Amino acid sequence: MERAAFRLYGLGWRLAMPFLARNPRLQEGFEQRILKDWPSGGADLWIQGASAGESYLAVQLLSRIGADGLPRTLATANTRQGMEILEGFAGASSGDGDRLSVSTAYFPFDHPAVMDRAVRAVNPKAVVLLESEIWPGLLYALKRRGHAVLIVNGRMTERSLKRYRIWPAIWRSLAPDRVLAISQSDANRFSRLFGADRVSVMDNMKFDRVAVPVAGGASSAASAIPEAVPFAVLGSVRREEEGPAAEIVGRLVRDCPRAVIGLFPRHMERIPDWQAVLDRMGVPWRLRSATRDPVRPGTVLLWDVFGELFAAYERASAAFVGGSLAPLGGQNVLEPLMAGVRPAIGPSWENFAWVGREVVDNGLVRVRPDAAGVAATLLKDLTHPADREAIRYRAMAYVRRRQGGADRACAVIRDYLNRQKRKTIP
Repeated sequence: MERAAFRLYGLGWRLAMPFLARNPRLQEGFEQRILKDWPSGGADLWIQGASAGESYLAVQLLSRIGADGLPRTLATANTRQGMEILEGFAGASSGDGDRLSVSTAYFPFDHPAVMDRAVRAVNPKAVVLLESEIWPGLLYALKRRGHAVLIVNGRMTERSLKRYRIWPAIWRSLAPDRVLAISQSDANRFSRLFGADRVSVMDNMKFDRVAVPVAGGASSAASAIPEAVPFAVLGSVRREEEGPAAEIVGRLVRDCPRAVIGLFPRHMERIPDWQAVLDRMGVPWRLRSATRDPVRPGTVLLWDVFGELFAAYERASAAFVGGSLAPLGGQNVLEPLMAGVRPAIGPSWENFAWVGREVVDNGLVRVRPDAAGVAATLLKDLTHPADREAIRYRAMAYVRRRQGGADRACAVIRDYLNRQKRKTIP
C-alpha cells in the first residue's frame, strides 16, 4: 500500500515537471532542484527551511552547533531569499577552519526518486526540518535508509492537519524521530499525526532572533529618506492584499503628503505590478535599487532590495505588517517592535499567534479590521510618533521572557548527531 501511494505521488510530480520548469519562481536553481547541479560530497547534518524566515532559523542553529565543531553541513532552502541568507552565512563561516563547513543548495523537488538520490548523495547523520517543512518524498527516503529526522520549531495549522489526515497510516509510517513544537496546540496537532511519544514543546526560536544580526543596515535604508520627513513602512505585502494596500497608500499620500512610504512586496516578482498600480494612481515612485540620494516627500519607495526591511523599520514612525488584510495568517510582527515601532496589522494573524495575545492586549501591536482602520492608525503614528526607545524596551522585556528555544533545539540535534556517530563506530 505504501509503495503504491508513493508510485502515485511520483507520477504526480512527473506530470507536473514541465509546468514547474516554466514557473518563474522555480527557474532559478532548477538544475539543483532536479539534482543536475548538486553539491558534491556528503554531510553530517542537513537542515531544510522553506524561505527567508526559516533560513534565519537555520543560521541560528548552525551558529550555535558550529561552536562545538561540525565539519560538514548542507543547508537548503526553496527560495532565492532563503538561499541568499544561507550563502551569506556559509561565506562568513568559511574562515573557521575545519570547525564548520557549510554547503548550500536549492531544496530538491520532492519526487520520491529525486529525493532517494539526494539522500544517498548526502548520507546525513541527521536531518532537521524547520517549522512546517514536511515533505513525504524526503521522509520516505530517509526512513528507508535509517537516517534520524527532527522537526524543529515545528508548527502546524488545523487546516494542514486535516489535509495530512486524509491518509493517516502513511504519516505514521513516515513519523520523524523527534518533533519540537512551538506551542501546546501545535504539539497536539503533531501528536495526532505522528503519535504523542515523539512530540514535545519548545520556546519559539524566533524569539531568539533579536540576538541575530539582520542583513542591511540603518544607514543604507535611511540614505533614501530625507531627514525630518515622516516615513511609513508597508512590510511583507502579499499579492492577495494588494488592493487594500493600495488603498492605504492612497490615503497616506492624500492625508500626509510630506511622508515617504516604503513599500516592501513579500515577493519581488510583484514589483512590476506595483509600478503599474502606482502609475494608475498617479503616485510618484522610485525603485530602492536606483535610489542613492533622499527622495522627494510624497514618494513611494518600491523596495526591490532584499535584506533592508529591519533597517527601514528602524527609520519608520509608522508600520504595517502584511499578510494580514487577506486570510493569509500574517507575517512577523516582532521585527518592527525590535526596531522601536508599534505595527498595525489586519485581522488575519493566526500564523503568528505564537507571539502571544499579550502583545495586542498591551498595545504593542494594533489589530485593525480593514485597510481604512490600518490607514487611520498609520496616519496617527506619522503625525504623533511614539517614543521609540520606550517601545523597544517593552518589546525586549516581552521577548526575553520567551527566549531559549535555539539552545534547546541545538541540544537535541547534538544528541541525535552523537547517537548516529556512535552507531558508525565499530
